[in-house]
Amino acid sequence: MKNTLISRALITAAATGGAILLAGGIASAHVSVVAPGATQGGYSVLTFRVPTESDTASTTKVTVALPDLKSARTEPMPGWTAVVEKDPTSLVAKSVTWTADPGVGVGPGQFQQFVLSAGPLPTQDEVSFNAVQTYSDGNVVNWDQAALADGSEPDKPAPSLTLAASTGDAHGSSADTHATNETTATESSNDNTARWLGGAGLVLGALGAALGLGALVRSKRS
Repeated sequence: MKNTLISRALITAAATGGAILLAGGIASAHVSVVAPGATQGGYSVLTFRVPTESDTASTTKVTVALPDLKSARTEPMPGWTAVVEKDPTSLVAKSVTWTADPGVGVGPGQFQQFVLSAGPLPTQDEVSFNAVQTYSDGNVVNWDQAALADGSEPDKPAPSLTLAASTGDAHGSSADTHATNETTATESSNDNTARWLGGAGLVLGALGAALGLGALVRSKRS
């Protein structure tokens, strides 16, 4: 009897542990976005992680909605074509789509990272990026659900990013570095010019001295 109770307890514990691991695996399979150090109103590199949940099809297309960004630049990816859709009037970026070349895709059990340099980011605590994932078998999954009222996660949550408070001009450090490089280049150019002129002066001086000495020798011979 005692052994039977122990066996049942072990089976229950194993089942519970398996359910927890399964739930964790499902949660980690969601489309997500990360951007370390992203701030409100700043520029950042956004990395969208897209796993393939299908057991039989590959991910061949990913579209991400953007919050009207002035700048959105994709990173080159072999086998994929990226297109940023912009508003024809304001020219702000509305969305970005990555499409796999024929024979290319994110297979079952795999994931792919899609990188985007973008900004300025919205001046709010959190921003969502609704995503659409298309599979090779034609199945389409929309990742656009907001968090539930009780705080729990929905079945297909929209990738979201928490933004830190602004720390000032996001381009300040880059501008300072650029200015420093220009100053250094100018100083180096001026220094090289001075050295060249000094060297040329020495050569001309030596040539003049040689000519003067030659004239003196000829005058003595005559």
